[in-house]
Amino acid sequence: MADTPKIRLGTRRSPLAMAQAGETRSRLCAVHGWEESAVELVPVEASGDKIQDRPLAEIGGKALWTRELDQWLGEGRIDAAVHSLKDVETIRPPELTIAAVLPRADKRDVLLGAASIHALPQGAVVGTSAPRRAAQLLHARPDCRVVPFRGNVATRLAKLAAGEAQATFLAAAGLQRLGQQGAGHPLDAGEWLPAPAQAAIAVECRADDAPTREWLAAIDHAPSRAEVMAERALLAALGGSCHSPIAVLCEPDGDDLTLRAAIFTPDGAEKIAGEARFAADDPDGPRQLAADLLGRASSGLAAHFAGQG
Repeated sequence: MADTPKIRLGTRRSPLAMAQAGETRSRLCAVHGWEESAVELVPVEASGDKIQDRPLAEIGGKALWTRELDQWLGEGRIDAAVHSLKDVETIRPPELTIAAVLPRADKRDVLLGAASIHALPQGAVVGTSAPRRAAQLLHARPDCRVVPFRGNVATRLAKLAAGEAQATFLAAAGLQRLGQQGAGHPLDAGEWLPAPAQAAIAVECRADDAPTREWLAAIDHAPSRAEVMAERALLAALGGSCHSPIAVLCEPDGDDLTLRAAIFTPDGAEKIAGEARFAADDPDGPRQLAADLLGRASSGLAAHFAGQG
């Protein structure tokens, strides 16, 4: 169609990011009746993809995944940016808006190298650079040892195969989007809580770009948006950063949402858990749960929730 508007979707270059951008393009074309060529994928190299040898928390946190895409959006070089929402900072520039959240995929983590957390060998070396995964593991299995593990899915699988660790974790949704859903052993999300907004794809655009906002609104999935925004609201209310071990799961409960969460010390020694049920449009629900968790935490645990990210 000659008059079909062309949207330029910015994305990181990793195979998973490209797959997520491809899903976004497919949904846009399907809902609007566009040819695939109406949506251009624009790969952008993110700082987080360039620096692989240090934990994110040491080199700039989640902004390393968004900085370049934010810049390209601001300069008008792309019309929208596709993100794994769990990698997007809680506080975003006011000139940008999350215009669409796609239907959320499998929220679970997958364990590779053992059938379950309890089946890990005594003293197992487990690779992860996620504070949440490390703290949950050490809380359940203080005998295990955590070593840093960064990189895309293929890189981490290669490190595991090379014996740099006996086990590691990956997100089930990422494996599914890469066609590797048979890998590893999914962990019960009720017992092993995921990261805030895990398995959600978000599409951001400029807040003042009305046509792009309208096109993206057509692929917004309201139930998924309600879940992830509640999880992000909890993260913001906790003052959590990329250093803070936070695990959370939001699920529909009739017309309401139930939010379950746990915060940990990085070594897993202390855990405070709680849950709350509230209406999907109630911003006080996540804030009250955050206050409850922090109110029961020791000063040592609460100290890890003083920043924003």
